[in-house]
Amino acid sequence: MSATTTHSATGRRKTAVARVWMTEGTGQITINGRAFEDYLPTVELQNAVLAPFQAVALVNKFDLLVVVKGGGTPAQAIAIRHAISRALNQFDVETRKVIKPLGFLTRDPRMKERKKPGRPGARKRFQFSKR
Repeated sequence: MSATTTHSATGRRKTAVARVWMTEGTGQITINGRAFEDYLPTVELQNAVLAPFQAVALVNKFDLLVVVKGGGTPAQAIAIRHAISRALNQFDVETRKVIKPLGFLTRDPRMKERKKPGRPGARKRFQFSKR
């Protein structure tokens, strides 16, 4: 029985967290037990996920098992892209030279600002009344 290597990685964006297990295969992508095209309905989101593979010319070389939770669909797509980029970096360190300048390995630090006490939101104030 041949042992195939599995590369796993975690990607994040806002509150979305994606875990990816990447094995050599035919390019089948499963996200939360659903097909890739079903889970990400728009072409833009699908292209965002496939961008690391297109950058290093490894399209349809790996099967992906993805578990993602939290956030909205666009944030989940970017979190998956981040995880795929990290897994490709584990597969071959030379891919870092191509992926890093595109920004796929950088974790986007922007988060929602917390609500402050005594205010209705993070920065909003209650309406001022002079009288």
